[in-house]
Amino acid sequence: MIDFLAQNIGNIVVTLILAAVIIMIIVRHRKNKKAGKSSCGCGCGSCPNSSICHSHPQK
Repeated sequence: MIDFLAQNIGNIVVTLILAAVIIMIIVRHRKNKKAGKSSCGCGCGSCPNSSICHSHPQK
């Protein structure tokens, strides 16, 4: 077991870093969605999918 960890420490570290980044992206996305912020960063007035992104009516 120790030999496996020693031989693959680089892969393990990179995988853990990537997993942490993905988790942070998901958490940030969920937080922004709960706050009513758009995920694309542009106005939703002319977007055909605005009713999908936001539960409140658009003005």
